Amino acid sequence: MTKQLDTVLTTSPVIPVIVIERADDAVPLAEALVRGGLNVLEITLRSEHGLTAIAAIKKHVPGAIVGAGTVLSASDFQASVDAGAEFIVSPGTTAALLEAATASGTPLLPGVATPSEAMTVLEHGFHCMKFFPAEAAGGTRMLKAIAGPMPQIKFCPTGGINLANVKDYLALDNVLCVGGTWMLDSAAIRSGDWAQIEACARAAAGLSARD
Repeated sequence: MTKQLDTVLTTSPVIPVIVIERADDAVPLAEALVRGGLNVLEITLRSEHGLTAIAAIKKHVPGAIVGAGTVLSASDFQASVDAGAEFIVSPGTTAALLEAATASGTPLLPGVATPSEAMTVLEHGFHCMKFFPAEAAGGTRMLKAIAGPMPQIKFCPTGGINLANVKDYLALDNVLCVGGTWMLDSAAIRSGDWAQIEACARAAAGLSARD
């Protein structure tokens, strides 16, 4: 694990997975999350505002570690780096993405859903992976099974993780953190209730499997 990726995956127990629907929300939303203790932010490319949001947060929100999510191609990878992304997250993995990451100084968290995919990514020298879609792909039972033959792999599970199951994931030795959206209350974002977002972020930042 590179030093950069180590920082991304160990700064807090939860990485918010963010879709920016309105460009003007990007900076105040990021500020609220950082105030609440969630400094690592994954801004997905699922909306037209993803790249501009990454650039704006990088420029205006001190303390934020901002990355790009839903990166599907080498061109997405480069566009995200050009926008200022400090890390890249993909829902799955292709040879082109692995090649782009190997050639770049920007760390990639490649997505996998099966042991075979994990082995392929491991062969390319990547020891940290996104497990997606976590619940649909077997959840904690799958992660426990993978830990036996491949204990050197560490994961950030994402997909279907919420307050009801997050501690089960964080209790696993091969899970460094999780990705989630439950702290991103859509009504609060629409109304600009950044105090509520900050409170939700603080609760997520304080999560521990030992509580």
